[in-house]
Amino acid sequence: MIKILVSDALSEEGLKILKEAKEFQVDTKTDLKPDALKEAIKDYDALIVRSATKVTKDVIAAAAKLKVIGRAGVGLDNVDLEAATQKGIIVMNTPGGNTISTAEHTMSMILALSRNIPQAAASTRKGEWKRSKFMGVEVYGKVLGIVGLGRIGKELAKRAMSFGMRVAAYDPFLSREVAEGLGIEVLELKELFARADYISVHTPLTEETKHLISTKAFGLMKNGVRVINCARGGIIDEAALASAIKEGKVAGAALDVFEQEPVSPENELLRLDNVITTPHLGASTEEAQVNVAIEVSEIVRDALLGRGIRNAANYPCLEQEVCKFLDPYINLCDNLGKFCAQLAEGRFQELNISYSGELTRYEVSPLTMALVKGLLTPILKESVNFINAVSLARERGINIKEIKSAREEEFVNLIQLEIKTDKETRKIGGTLSPNKQPRIVKVDAYYVEVSPAGNMIVIQNWDKPGIIGNLGTLLGGQNINIAAMTFGREKPGGKAITVLNVDSPVSGEALDKIKKIENILSVKLINI
Repeated sequence: MIKILVSDALSEEGLKILKEAKEFQVDTKTDLKPDALKEAIKDYDALIVRSATKVTKDVIAAAAKLKVIGRAGVGLDNVDLEAATQKGIIVMNTPGGNTISTAEHTMSMILALSRNIPQAAASTRKGEWKRSKFMGVEVYGKVLGIVGLGRIGKELAKRAMSFGMRVAAYDPFLSREVAEGLGIEVLELKELFARADYISVHTPLTEETKHLISTKAFGLMKNGVRVINCARGGIIDEAALASAIKEGKVAGAALDVFEQEPVSPENELLRLDNVITTPHLGASTEEAQVNVAIEVSEIVRDALLGRGIRNAANYPCLEQEVCKFLDPYINLCDNLGKFCAQLAEGRFQELNISYSGELTRYEVSPLTMALVKGLLTPILKESVNFINAVSLARERGINIKEIKSAREEEFVNLIQLEIKTDKETRKIGGTLSPNKQPRIVKVDAYYVEVSPAGNMIVIQNWDKPGIIGNLGTLLGGQNINIAAMTFGREKPGGKAITVLNVDSPVSGEALDKIKKIENILSVKLINI
């Protein structure tokens, strides 16, 4: 008997799917304390959670039989993905289940913000009749700027256009042709900030998107802009937003999410009349709850019964013997993708992947899946996984080509990635070290020996004396330790590349100082 533990509330429609399978014993035990969960999990083959249960490293270590973790929802911040992967546990989520509910909630927030509906309702209940106080604005003809045009962003765009809004979007992974085919204008972020009457964010919270909308961004916006966040708290700098509202720069804001949740009653935004708020209700519809429950139940059922794996966040390869050989290359490809995503400038248009050596005796699709997942992860974060990565890339107009060559080249096994954007073409080559660790061995025309891990600084420079000494002195002065350094050059005195692995993050101040060193041409910070 296969035992499944459901540790958070799940709708009956989802539970029914599991209970109908005669192979399963389904137990629902909600509100388990960490120690109780660690004790209970020992006997189960699968665990289904929502956001309340924290599947920590300790919980996973205690799971003697666990094969599958299913998350009813998108975010995986409550699951230790690395610990699960190391133990061979498949982790799956449901990235599409709340798309419509969140898009509808965002549109509702736009309309409520435009017509002051919550404020007017509260006033009317007090026995007031202050019509002039709640003068609103029409959305018709206004520009809605959408930051992040994934599933939810696209659904919001449809609804906004039905109200006569003009929609513009910024998404570094979306091709101009795909967006324009939907009637959406593609803009760079600064231009979107300058032109939009309403700005709605729909990106994951990453290092790149944290405080994406801050004092500097507000300075680029129109006077009277309205800002909406139904995505993740932290994308908007709340202190900067409060200041911009009080100064009159921002006419109003609608927030479903906050940097700290539950939001503190002392949060200044709650005291501003032209801010409307809801307590993280984007996915809180009866339909969305049922949809994610059904989806997570189906994917867990199918995984346990050997019917295939969908929405896996950490498992692209299923046959044990093949996985044994490919696993380190999957890790390499994931890291190659992340490296290239942060290195390349512009919108991704074409991805050419070539495999050479004994790798070509195997099915390479898991490697392509891993590479594309890595490429999309810095922006899409938990909404992209090994299973959906290729389809998400194609949705965004990114063409993917695979080339296999059994002929050995400079390395016994070599994976080469060529990425074409609307601004440039970059090439990255990777292989494994003798102890199966990932290595980047080529960046464009330069041969290097790079461990793609942690904090990295990629510098293009002229091959002149003093570069290494100046870098070491500068970073030392910032208390940044260099763990490893590699160099590649075209020819003596020509263009060169310098890649440093460092033990701590590099501040903006340090980055600016590096850029000012003589003979430095460009600097990129990369984190893997």
